[in-house]
Amino acid sequence: MALTRQEKATRIDEVSAIVARTKAIVVAEYRGMDVDSITRLRKQARSQGVQLRVLKNTLARRAVAGTPFAGLSDHLVGPLVYGMGSDPVAVAKVLSSFAKDNEKLVVKAGAMPDFVMDGKAVKALATLPSREELLAKLMATMRAPAAQLVRTLNEVPSRLVRTLAAVRDARQAA
Repeated sequence: MALTRQEKATRIDEVSAIVARTKAIVVAEYRGMDVDSITRLRKQARSQGVQLRVLKNTLARRAVAGTPFAGLSDHLVGPLVYGMGSDPVAVAKVLSSFAKDNEKLVVKAGAMPDFVMDGKAVKALATLPSREELLAKLMATMRAPAAQLVRTLNEVPSRLVRTLAAVRDARQAA
Protein backbone atom coordinates (compact mmCIF):
# COMPACT_ATOMS: atom_id res chain seq x y z
CA MET A 1 0.00 0.00 0.00
CA ALA A 2 1.60 3.23 -1.16
CA LEU A 3 1.60 6.22 1.12
CA THR A 4 0.44 9.60 -0.11
CA ARG A 5 2.72 12.61 0.15
CA GLN A 6 0.73 13.88 3.15
CA GLU A 7 0.96 10.51 4.96
CA LYS A 8 4.72 10.42 4.33
CA ALA A 9 5.11 13.92 5.76
CA THR A 10 3.08 12.89 8.81
CA ARG A 11 5.25 9.79 9.35
CA ILE A 12 8.44 11.84 9.01
CA ASP A 13 7.13 14.31 11.59
CA GLU A 14 6.22 11.47 13.99
CA VAL A 15 9.63 9.84 13.70
CA SER A 16 11.41 13.21 13.94
CA ALA A 17 9.59 13.86 17.22
CA ILE A 18 10.69 10.47 18.55
CA VAL A 19 14.29 11.05 17.40
CA ALA A 20 14.34 14.43 19.15
CA ARG A 21 13.58 12.71 22.50
CA THR A 22 15.81 9.68 22.03
CA LYS A 23 19.37 9.12 23.25
CA ALA A 24 20.16 6.12 21.02
CA ILE A 25 19.03 4.46 17.81
CA VAL A 26 19.93 0.88 16.88
CA VAL A 27 19.07 -0.58 13.48
CA ALA A 28 18.78 -4.30 12.80
CA GLU A 29 17.92 -6.23 9.67
CA TYR A 30 14.93 -8.53 10.16
CA ARG A 31 14.90 -10.31 6.79
CA GLY A 32 13.06 -13.64 7.03
CA MET A 33 11.60 -13.21 10.52
CA ASP A 34 8.06 -14.41 11.11
CA VAL A 35 5.31 -12.37 12.73
CA ASP A 36 5.49 -14.26 16.05
CA SER A 37 9.18 -13.45 16.45
CA ILE A 38 8.65 -9.78 15.68
CA THR A 39 5.76 -9.69 18.16
CA ARG A 40 8.00 -11.18 20.89
CA LEU A 41 10.69 -8.62 20.05
CA ARG A 42 8.19 -5.76 20.31
CA LYS A 43 6.95 -7.08 23.66
CA GLN A 44 10.49 -7.28 25.06
CA ALA A 45 11.27 -3.81 23.76
CA ARG A 46 8.11 -2.31 25.26
CA SER A 47 8.91 -3.83 28.67
CA GLN A 48 12.37 -2.15 28.58
CA GLY A 49 11.08 1.25 27.45
CA VAL A 50 12.42 0.86 23.92
CA GLN A 51 10.32 1.91 20.97
CA LEU A 52 10.54 -0.26 17.83
CA ARG A 53 9.50 1.02 14.42
CA VAL A 54 9.61 -0.47 10.94
CA LEU A 55 10.01 2.36 8.44
CA LYS A 56 10.91 2.90 4.86
CA ASN A 57 14.57 3.81 4.81
CA THR A 58 14.01 6.98 2.79
CA LEU A 59 11.55 8.22 5.41
CA ALA A 60 14.00 7.37 8.18
CA ARG A 61 16.81 9.23 6.36
CA ARG A 62 14.63 12.31 6.10
CA ALA A 63 13.62 12.03 9.76
CA VAL A 64 17.24 11.92 11.00
CA ALA A 65 18.53 14.56 8.57
CA GLY A 66 19.68 17.62 10.44
CA THR A 67 19.76 15.82 13.80
CA PRO A 68 22.73 14.49 15.78
CA PHE A 69 21.86 11.06 14.31
CA ALA A 70 22.38 12.13 10.68
CA GLY A 71 25.54 10.00 10.39
CA LEU A 72 23.39 6.88 10.64
CA SER A 73 21.96 7.52 7.15
CA ASP A 74 24.77 5.57 5.46
CA HIS A 75 23.74 2.36 7.27
CA LEU A 76 20.04 2.47 6.36
CA VAL A 77 19.92 -0.26 3.69
CA GLY A 78 17.60 -3.27 3.56
CA PRO A 79 14.58 -4.21 5.64
CA LEU A 80 15.35 -2.63 9.00
CA VAL A 81 13.74 -2.35 12.39
CA TYR A 82 14.64 0.80 14.31
CA GLY A 83 15.02 0.62 18.08
CA MET A 84 14.92 4.00 19.82
CA GLY A 85 15.00 4.91 23.48
CA SER A 86 16.29 7.19 26.21
CA ASP A 87 18.67 4.57 27.65
CA PRO A 88 21.35 3.59 25.09
CA VAL A 89 22.25 0.40 26.95
CA ALA A 90 18.63 -0.78 27.09
CA VAL A 91 18.17 -0.23 23.34
CA ALA A 92 21.34 -2.16 22.54
CA LYS A 93 20.52 -4.94 25.02
CA VAL A 94 17.04 -5.57 23.68
CA LEU A 95 18.12 -5.98 20.07
CA SER A 96 21.42 -7.76 20.80
CA SER A 97 19.91 -10.28 23.21
CA PHE A 98 17.08 -11.04 20.79
CA ALA A 99 19.61 -11.44 17.96
CA LYS A 100 21.46 -14.08 20.01
CA ASP A 101 18.32 -16.24 20.15
CA ASN A 102 17.13 -15.49 16.61
CA GLU A 103 19.75 -15.68 13.86
CA LYS A 104 17.48 -13.89 11.37
CA LEU A 105 17.79 -10.63 13.29
CA VAL A 106 21.15 -9.02 12.54
CA VAL A 107 22.22 -5.86 14.36
CA LYS A 108 23.68 -3.59 11.67
CA ALA A 109 24.52 -0.28 13.33
CA GLY A 110 23.63 2.16 16.04
CA ALA A 111 24.01 5.79 16.93
CA MET A 112 24.11 8.06 19.90
CA PRO A 113 24.14 11.84 19.40
CA ASP A 114 27.03 12.66 17.05
CA PHE A 115 28.46 9.12 17.33
CA VAL A 116 27.80 6.25 14.91
CA MET A 117 28.59 2.65 15.87
CA ASP A 118 28.90 -0.54 13.86
CA GLY A 119 27.27 -3.82 14.90
CA LYS A 120 30.22 -4.89 17.07
CA ALA A 121 30.18 -1.62 19.00
CA VAL A 122 26.43 -2.01 19.61
CA LYS A 123 27.02 -5.51 21.00
CA ALA A 124 29.78 -4.13 23.24
CA LEU A 125 27.40 -1.43 24.45
CA ALA A 126 24.86 -4.14 25.27
CA THR A 127 27.31 -5.77 27.70
CA LEU A 128 27.45 -2.65 29.90
CA PRO A 129 25.33 -2.54 33.05
CA SER A 130 22.02 -0.71 32.78
CA ARG A 131 21.57 2.84 34.03
CA GLU A 132 19.83 1.64 37.19
CA GLU A 133 22.67 -0.79 37.98
CA LEU A 134 25.26 1.94 37.47
CA LEU A 135 23.33 4.33 39.72
CA ALA A 136 23.05 1.65 42.40
CA LYS A 137 26.81 1.01 42.27
CA LEU A 138 27.50 4.74 42.45
CA MET A 139 25.23 5.16 45.46
CA ALA A 140 26.84 2.18 47.23
CA THR A 141 30.28 3.66 46.58
CA MET A 142 29.20 7.07 47.86
CA ARG A 143 27.57 5.54 50.95
CA ALA A 144 30.50 3.29 51.91
CA PRO A 145 32.70 5.95 53.62
CA ALA A 146 29.80 7.24 55.71
CA ALA A 147 28.84 3.71 56.75
CA GLN A 148 32.44 2.95 57.72
CA LEU A 149 32.59 6.15 59.78
CA VAL A 150 29.39 5.21 61.62
CA ARG A 151 30.73 1.72 62.36
CA THR A 152 34.02 3.19 63.64
CA LEU A 153 32.27 5.73 65.87
CA ASN A 154 29.96 3.02 67.18
CA GLU A 155 32.93 0.82 68.12
CA VAL A 156 34.15 3.21 70.88
CA PRO A 157 31.02 2.98 73.09
CA SER A 158 30.66 -0.73 72.28
CA ARG A 159 34.21 -1.39 73.49
CA LEU A 160 33.52 0.60 76.69
CA VAL A 161 30.39 -1.45 77.37
CA ARG A 162 32.25 -4.72 76.79
CA THR A 163 35.09 -3.59 79.11
CA LEU A 164 32.63 -2.64 81.88
CA ALA A 165 30.86 -5.98 81.47
CA ALA A 166 34.20 -7.81 81.80
CA VAL A 167 35.06 -5.81 84.96
CA ARG A 168 31.62 -6.59 86.43
CA ASP A 169 32.02 -10.30 85.65
CA ALA A 170 35.51 -10.29 87.23
CA ARG A 171 34.19 -8.69 90.45
CA GLN A 172 31.30 -11.13 90.65
CA ALA A 173 33.67 -14.06 90.23
CA ALA A 174 35.97 -12.76 92.99
